[in-house]
Amino acid sequence: MSGGNHTQTEFVLLGITDSPHVQAPLFGLFLLTYIVTLVGNIGIMVLVWVVPSLHTPMYFFLTHFSFADVCYSTVISPKMLADLLSENKTISFAGCVMQFHSIAFFVTAECHLLAVMAYDRHVAICNPLLYVMVISSHVCRRLVASSYIIAFLSAIIYTGCTFGGSFCGPNQIDHFFCDISPVLKLTCSDTRSSEMVIFAFVAINGMGTSTIILLSYICMLRTVLRMCSARSRSRAFNTCASHLMAVSLFYGTIFFVYLQPMSSHRSLDKVASIFYTVVTPMLNPFIYSLRNKEVKGALAKCRRRMLNRCRHRRVVPARK
Repeated sequence: MSGGNHTQTEFVLLGITDSPHVQAPLFGLFLLTYIVTLVGNIGIMVLVWVVPSLHTPMYFFLTHFSFADVCYSTVISPKMLADLLSENKTISFAGCVMQFHSIAFFVTAECHLLAVMAYDRHVAICNPLLYVMVISSHVCRRLVASSYIIAFLSAIIYTGCTFGGSFCGPNQIDHFFCDISPVLKLTCSDTRSSEMVIFAFVAINGMGTSTIILLSYICMLRTVLRMCSARSRSRAFNTCASHLMAVSLFYGTIFFVYLQPMSSHRSLDKVASIFYTVVTPMLNPFIYSLRNKEVKGALAKCRRRMLNRCRHRRVVPARK
């Protein structure tokens, strides 16, 4: 990437819309969305940390998934919110590179974490007697670490291919953050080889992890259908439903945005990008928590403890 011959020192993010009548309502909506995202995902992380009954592999993976949601939302949302109310929508070349690399890192990490979570559910349902041995704490740490390492290396490749050319023309990025397609449109050099490398790695990461998820769910479905008890089948389906919902939302928009030729990208990509960068991180805490009896039970216990502490503080001991 250091070999790239760029002359631009800054870019201008055109944002979601240039209509002043729409920008203020969008600011309020996205600010609320970002606050809910932070509260929901940080709340899950704290809850798993303080409640011993949630110290299991499934919730260990969920805390890292929530961490990734918080991080790439924070990389995008504050800048997007500031641009909605400001006339100066510039971002430095280095800032654009760092923003893109951070987004690529955390989004790719989420792809691999979703695959890890699907594998975890596969072992729990298909091999429950071996679950403790297969998904040990050591294995959990290695799976999460490998997800971050693969994501970091992939993000370096994406960043090098996107910013390694010459930027000597227009500096207006037709997006609300530094993304692959709108940035490559500003390069003066030939981008065909870069586009092929990016497409290949997106396909490897996206299709590879989605294949693992699909195979895991096929095995789980076969196991669930063989269960004699209707109650057991219902519990197994409920366990997987939340994960499947998150996978569908995340991968649907990711594939729509990135697994198409760069020349065919349209303004509709902004809407799809809003879904996976803003909406999905907000929905994930609700998808994983409000449908989960263990999380609901842990929340109820924490609420009772807080109420009991408040009551004890209000009680003033009588003096003799």
